Amino acid sequence: MLSQVTSEQLYEEAIKHYVGGVNSPVRSFKNVEAKPIYFSSGQGPIIYSVEGRKFIDYVLAWGTFILGHSDPDVQKEIIEQLYKGIHFGACSPLEIEYARLIKEGFRTIEKIRVLNSGTEAVMVAIRLARAYTNRRKIVKFSGNYHGHVDYLLVKSGSGLATFSIPSSKGVPQEFIDQTIVVEYNDFDTVEKVFEEHGKDIAAVIVEPVAGNIGVIPPKNGFLQNLRQITKAYESILIFDEVITCFRNEYGGLSNQYDPDLVVLGKIVGGGMPIGVVGGKSYIMDLLAPEGQVYHGGTFCSNPLTLAAGIATLKKLKNQNYGYLEELAHLLQEGIVNIKNRYNLKLNVNRWGSMMSIFFTEHEVNNSQNAYNSDRRMFAEMFRFLVTKGVYLPPSPFEAIFLSFSHTSKEINYTIDKIEEFFMNVSK
Repeated sequence: MLSQVTSEQLYEEAIKHYVGGVNSPVRSFKNVEAKPIYFSSGQGPIIYSVEGRKFIDYVLAWGTFILGHSDPDVQKEIIEQLYKGIHFGACSPLEIEYARLIKEGFRTIEKIRVLNSGTEAVMVAIRLARAYTNRRKIVKFSGNYHGHVDYLLVKSGSGLATFSIPSSKGVPQEFIDQTIVVEYNDFDTVEKVFEEHGKDIAAVIVEPVAGNIGVIPPKNGFLQNLRQITKAYESILIFDEVITCFRNEYGGLSNQYDPDLVVLGKIVGGGMPIGVVGGKSYIMDLLAPEGQVYHGGTFCSNPLTLAAGIATLKKLKNQNYGYLEELAHLLQEGIVNIKNRYNLKLNVNRWGSMMSIFFTEHEVNNSQNAYNSDRRMFAEMFRFLVTKGVYLPPSPFEAIFLSFSHTSKEINYTIDKIEEFFMNVSK
């Protein structure tokens, strides 16, 4: 039986109670000049709106549901733990199994701390880096998003990656005075920054694959060079793998580049709120109760979250990641063929099973290229595809994700509807 209420009616009621009617900005659909859809259920690659409309989901809770929605094995473990206890505010045996699975995937991690969000994990990682090095400056990359941490909500100013301004009201200038912003993939500027500030740089934090300005893979040598220069200056290298962890392999890019600290999230919570910071013991042991870097939290390592995470990680050990690569290649090639048929100014960036569609004829390898793409065209495509039951991220700067529950049937349908959109546009 279909709901008697519509998404539009719910949104009109929500704006009376919530700022902008939402609890996270991108859910407002402002980037695509539309009103939000309210979803009531999901199964595999499909989600259903409150009106009963069916959508192929390429958002997957921003990359979280790599197994698809409502995976029965994950659900089973959550339900079993629900009856045992929701939370104890104390140690749980699940913590041991969870840590072992994380370390099995991330071979360079020696110890971890489980938290409640990626933002929280980034805060702890930065605090550890500053405590270990006894330095203050942080280098981050334009377009890389590391949560709503005050000193990382920063955009570059007029100087050569040395002058920063807040990108959010409420963030005092003095909070970000120690933050240096460099364009992603621009190692030449990183070198100049280290030549000038190297002895004061506590850490470099990077999304090894940029996923919050659309998907932008690293240039050859970029991550390796970051590893080498941070070692040379005895700075901490932090990989933010909240998006990329367990996405294209059982583990992540950290296994190739050996960062000092790694931040994880999304997939490792199995659909529940989580953040993880892990790294070398000699850095992690600075955390209380062993050291003097404080972190604590009532809901850290919540048993329901750990149960969901363990079930997800166990299942991923037996998945064929090559299947995701095949699906992603099929979708990418389908879009590229449409581009060629209709002579479109369009580029598809892909890293494994995450990708972005940029409406520009130029290669997109940094944030400036991404921001110069045609956002209006993306919004038009988004609105058209929604009418056809295809749900892309409601922003051109968010990644398209695939899951193991998607099949070639959903991919081919999506390609057909994308072509239908361009057929209509070209008339």
